[in-house]
Amino acid sequence: MSDGPLLVLIGPPGAGKTRLGKRVARILGVPFIDTDRRIVAGHGPIADIFGQFGEPHFRSLERAVVAQALTEPAVVSLGGGAILDHDTQAELLGQRVALVTVSADAVALRIAGGKRPLVSGVEDWSALVESRRATYERLAGRSWDTSNRPLDGIAMEIADWVKETE
Repeated sequence: MSDGPLLVLIGPPGAGKTRLGKRVARILGVPFIDTDRRIVAGHGPIADIFGQFGEPHFRSLERAVVAQALTEPAVVSLGGGAILDHDTQAELLGQRVALVTVSADAVALRIAGGKRPLVSGVEDWSALVESRRATYERLAGRSWDTSNRPLDGIAMEIADWVKETE
């Protein structure tokens, strides 16, 4: 395993990467990094960045935050679209990557409220996920679905996988 994170979580918006990542980090006794939260802390709400400057500007900010996070010994959760960047894809090839998935039915309540700039409903979400599915699957070493299982159990499985593959 290369230097950097113990684990990187990827997957679509609303899959539970942040909530799951916090639990896995706590089990492993390492810091947790949410790259979207770092962007918000440094630049303001993501929806505002999209609205004022557009997606290309957001993706450049995201790329810088992701590059930094991938040098740190932590559990790292990437925003759903971070895997679109070719440099990020290349960096993930040397990492332990878990894909966190969720069904359209289960995600409907999670994405209600409109805080996600590229997703205004389940139809948008489904199209977004389908457009990224092959990349998510190519980058991931294993996959977990959060649709109908308690996150604590999934977090233990992921932590065990990390320990087994260290």
